[in-house]
Amino acid sequence: MNKTEAPRYAPEWLELREGADAAARALGLLDPLQQWLSAQEEAEETQGRRGRRMVIHDLGCGTGSMGRWLAPRLNGPQHWILHDRDPALLDLAAVRTPSAAGDGSAVTVATQRGDIARMTAKRLAGASLLTASALLDVLTRDEVDALAAACAEAACPALLALSVVGRVELTPAEPMDAEIAEAFNAHQRRNGLLGPDAVSVASVAFARQGATVRAESSAWRLGADDSTLTVEWLRGWVGAACEQRPDLARRADSYLLRRLAACASGELRVVVHHSDLLALPRKAGGSS
Repeated sequence: MNKTEAPRYAPEWLELREGADAAARALGLLDPLQQWLSAQEEAEETQGRRGRRMVIHDLGCGTGSMGRWLAPRLNGPQHWILHDRDPALLDLAAVRTPSAAGDGSAVTVATQRGDIARMTAKRLAGASLLTASALLDVLTRDEVDALAAACAEAACPALLALSVVGRVELTPAEPMDAEIAEAFNAHQRRNGLLGPDAVSVASVAFARQGATVRAESSAWRLGADDSTLTVEWLRGWVGAACEQRPDLARRADSYLLRRLAACASGELRVVVHHSDLLALPRKAGGSS
């Protein structure tokens, strides 16, 4: 990823979306992940490495919402390594990481500032899990291929959540919905980024490395109680579409005003489709 193009996310936006993210995350991927981690632990015990804590790398951690959601849902001691380019976000995420796992075991944390798109097998050595949220769609095909290869070489599973898939449903519908969505998707693909193609590309990349890949829906479902998030999402969605296609601007202004009015009256419902991906490597516990 070109560092000059690297997105920067305001903590206010990350805080605003955290509840919707938590409600959307695919719980069905946790059981196979936990089973893989348990098998890894059993294999290590047979090799005389009893009681090793899990090491979890969180790429593009933002304010640390993935850790707050996932750490209490996993059992056993955990050490989270938080990665982000923004030192302020790293500091915020570190102090808000839970101190206990699901079974009460200790959770510790460290931070690493740097390019999140350049994770290598060497940096993943000894890792139990790599995770990220809303990251895949801002990577390129080459970066995803490199990430899949690094996870395979390190025998590290990956849980990659909340990637956009290019589908949005607004109720009541308007004729301009599809035009805005198409322009937004094109904006997401700018400069070689994967955007809504990220999950399908990543699924192929991890499978090519021998991983077992599962993807499940993780859609935002926004109603009257989510109006603050819906307003900010609408403004960003329409704004990105107009940045991609300036010719939309005049019609989009009136479109946005109508949508904001419907949101204010409690009439608007929005489904923003995402997908969560779990990739479990062929190797576990040092065996092939």
